[in-house]
Amino acid sequence: MGIKTALPTYELGLYFLVVTCAIAYSGMEIFESSQGLADELGLESINRKTFRDNIKPGWHYFGRKMDTADFEWAMWFSSFRNFIIFALSGHVLFAKICSMTVPQHRSVVYMVYGMLTVLGTMGTTYLTIILAHCLVLYTIAITKQKWLCFVAGLCSLASFKVEPFSTWQSEFVTGTFDLQDVLFYGGSGFSIMRCMSFALENCERKDGNYSIFALLKYNFYLPFFFFGPIMTFDRFYEQVHVSELRRKDYEMWHIRLNAIIHLLAIVAVDMFFHYFYILTLPSDMKFVSRLSDWALAGLAYSNLVYDWVKAAVMFGVINTIARLDHLDPPQPPKCITMLYVFAETHFDRGINDWLCKYVYDYLGGNHDNILKELVATISTFLVTTLWLGPCEIVYIWSICNCFGLNFELWVQQFFQLKPFASMEGGMSEAMSRRIRAFFGAANFWAIVLYNILALNSLDFALLVSRRILQLGK
Repeated sequence: MGIKTALPTYELGLYFLVVTCAIAYSGMEIFESSQGLADELGLESINRKTFRDNIKPGWHYFGRKMDTADFEWAMWFSSFRNFIIFALSGHVLFAKICSMTVPQHRSVVYMVYGMLTVLGTMGTTYLTIILAHCLVLYTIAITKQKWLCFVAGLCSLASFKVEPFSTWQSEFVTGTFDLQDVLFYGGSGFSIMRCMSFALENCERKDGNYSIFALLKYNFYLPFFFFGPIMTFDRFYEQVHVSELRRKDYEMWHIRLNAIIHLLAIVAVDMFFHYFYILTLPSDMKFVSRLSDWALAGLAYSNLVYDWVKAAVMFGVINTIARLDHLDPPQPPKCITMLYVFAETHFDRGINDWLCKYVYDYLGGNHDNILKELVATISTFLVTTLWLGPCEIVYIWSICNCFGLNFELWVQQFFQLKPFASMEGGMSEAMSRRIRAFFGAANFWAIVLYNILALNSLDFALLVSRRILQLGK
């Protein structure tokens, strides 16, 4: 249920004023802590190996060191930057030529270019492994047995996520390429999810089967191959086979605007990492334990906002290229500042759409039955756990979020009972908003604390929960 009416202007203004002041207050202490850390790292006697490993030389002329604790971000804009620009620029060039000359065959061009890029980047063995998994899952797909397709797909996914099978396969791909491991597991995991989508959609097809080339064209579309997002096969197949390519009004203007916004976001994050060491600070528990409650809460919150920005930039750049190819990719992630319900907590809309279509909505139906919802959520988070890679932190994260989603439904159904509905009907709009805001705030902090687990560590999450929720000093 939503709030009866929008917030009055004065309440909205007061809310933004309080939030701005809180962020500014906590940000000042985080900045001072980062500045103190940067000064200490200039001393040879400092005994913080983690800090020394993560804080690298940055802007020489401004005398600022840079937080490089996020391997992905550092990878994209250092060793992987030239490859990204070269590979994606080539894709855009060939796609443009193809769309102008033979638009009916553009999916074939995408496939050939994608396969050649994967071959040149990762080698023959890696391409052979991916093709072998595609062939196996295609063979099972033509049986049109959903349960068999799902079991086979999960087994293939487990072979890349569970030891010793993952190491056994990765050992076939040997070389000196620095990003080989990242691209190996990234491309492999997304390939299996795409193959499962193909197999499940093939089961729904009434007349015959899709061809093996339809699967290869879907899987080897380069912008989505290594890092996603996942676009379900039915949507991709329908959009990529449109022969008359037309732009909507102002579509190219929006594409250019989004490209500029993502470029500015990259610059802003780079500046932020030179002045706020939000990723490195949580690695030293003794250091962060001395921070005030405001600074600690701001540090935890800024980690979540950064993770959203990173996902928005990554998927935004890829989605911009996909839109140039006349595709409608999954929406960007929803900002953490707009989340107060577990049902909307997802940083990857592609994976979320995939899970909702093939697991959550399929098992949960209309989501009114508590038992069906419990089965649907548990199944969804089991698949998610396998997708992320089973480990202690992922187990805790999955259990917490699974409980939060179910508890949300239980509370909602409980307060929809007639006595409570009548009580709310008799309340003023302001009182109704305040009651809902109270429960929304509790949910919001639960979402924040649960996701800190995946981004930092269990110790840091426990420190934040203890300081903010229990002591509150």
